[in-house]
Amino acid sequence: MPKQNASPSQTLIKLLDETTKINPGATALLHNRERISYKTLQNRVYNLASQLQKMGIGKEDRIGIWLPNIPEWIEVFFACAHLGAIAVSINTRFGTTEVSDILNRSGCKALFVCSNPSDDKYLSILSQVNKNVLTALETVITVGKPSGEAKDLQKIQLITYAKLIQQSSTVWLSTTISPSSKCIMFTTSGTTSLPKLVVHTQNGIASHAKDVAKSIKLDIPSSVILQAIPFCGVFGFSQAIAAISSGASILCLPSFDASNTLDLIKEHNVTHLNGSDEMFDRLINESSDLSDFNSVAFCGYASFTPSLSNIVQTCQEFGLTLVGLYGTSELLAFLAVQKPELPTSRRRRMGGFPVSESTKVRIRDPETGAAMPKGEVGELEIKCVSRMECYYQNPDATELALTKDGFFKTGDLGKICNDGSFEFLSRIGDALRLGGFLVNPEEVENFIQKHPKVIGCQVVGINGPQRPTCAAFVTVEKGTHVSTQEIMEFCQTRLAKYKVPSYVFLISKFPTTTGPNGTKIQKTLLRDLAQKKIVSTTSNT
Repeated sequence: MPKQNASPSQTLIKLLDETTKINPGATALLHNRERISYKTLQNRVYNLASQLQKMGIGKEDRIGIWLPNIPEWIEVFFACAHLGAIAVSINTRFGTTEVSDILNRSGCKALFVCSNPSDDKYLSILSQVNKNVLTALETVITVGKPSGEAKDLQKIQLITYAKLIQQSSTVWLSTTISPSSKCIMFTTSGTTSLPKLVVHTQNGIASHAKDVAKSIKLDIPSSVILQAIPFCGVFGFSQAIAAISSGASILCLPSFDASNTLDLIKEHNVTHLNGSDEMFDRLINESSDLSDFNSVAFCGYASFTPSLSNIVQTCQEFGLTLVGLYGTSELLAFLAVQKPELPTSRRRRMGGFPVSESTKVRIRDPETGAAMPKGEVGELEIKCVSRMECYYQNPDATELALTKDGFFKTGDLGKICNDGSFEFLSRIGDALRLGGFLVNPEEVENFIQKHPKVIGCQVVGINGPQRPTCAAFVTVEKGTHVSTQEIMEFCQTRLAKYKVPSYVFLISKFPTTTGPNGTKIQKTLLRDLAQKKIVSTTSNT
């Protein structure tokens, strides 16, 4: 395994302990009307870790966290880190298909889920998972009182979070963790039909958190970071751990509502506001007073929506100085940040200046591997302390992604600028950006092809009327009838909502081209065809 950049080593529990020692009474987490101090958070983490250890959770056991943005997410993560267990971060928007796959491949021993008798979607989805893929799962811990859906979880112990932590424990924690201990997995999309599981180490996360905190000035007095982006993705996760490393407060939002969020920004004097271009657009459209964002000192944004290309300039009129960012599941978010003092034309670009001085960025020709000079476009290769350790149980994919000298091959097109920053331009492949997440089209294609009437499927990314989305082209056996609505409903039953194609088109055959390496489907033509069909449909309505 290629070595990472050298940097001071640290465990995550030491990171939390250091912050708590400096200011134990400072607010760590804000949720509804509850304020949790750093000392209280530390006590909860230690107690939870002790209770998990009593349950038999230990080093490198995988523990699923399938929770929205609530304090328990952070508590569980740090408790796992304290034990040397590996947290498996599960997207709250995943459906049965994705959850089944992740639980099966990760081999989760325990799973934390939210539970609400009036709308118990997590246990409902879990009850639909084939029991043959849950052989490793021993315990489900519910944050909240479980509903009747729990009865379907045969041979799996069910316990509430409140009961688990109701008794304080003084049991000595037997751990052998180190800075190099694996601590969390994120899902990503790659060149295979299934998302890969990206494994990170404690030191990589802890060191990166301090670099991010320094870069985006989380150390300013009374810093409050709005946690609207999910903990379960590297964007939300990276900003949360950075906040904890600097003693800032995290304002947890389990769901996003522009009006409610605007009120919270003013009530809690939010200083750091990070999110997607769409989130900022919704906030400024809700705002009626230029003073609404007076407390905000930093705004990092991710560009996902082509129709919002002017969002940086528009937000400036409301006093919000947006800056572009760069990150990946394998490198964590906030790897690079544009400088706020730059002109709008520069700040709107994705990429920026690496937050760590030890980070190295280079450009290679995607086909020849030759090094390319500044200003030339090629594949971004990056070496940094926050680089992943590996893809879980996938050594072949890990070897393909890393160079012999420790650089990660991002699969992104970009260029290095003369001032030392770099710019991200686009993905080299055909990956989709849906709902703020990177999605492999093969994942959706393979699922649709499970429909008994479908023999072929191709999914392409397109610009929808409001946001990026995708369209599916489907072929069926001659003489077989299937409606596009039937395909849509098939997807809606088991795929995450944001992965469901917005449009389905029946096609007799896919356009192809024959080259030296064989016959390939021309997705570019399909993308153009889908875009034309959408424009035609929109103009006729």
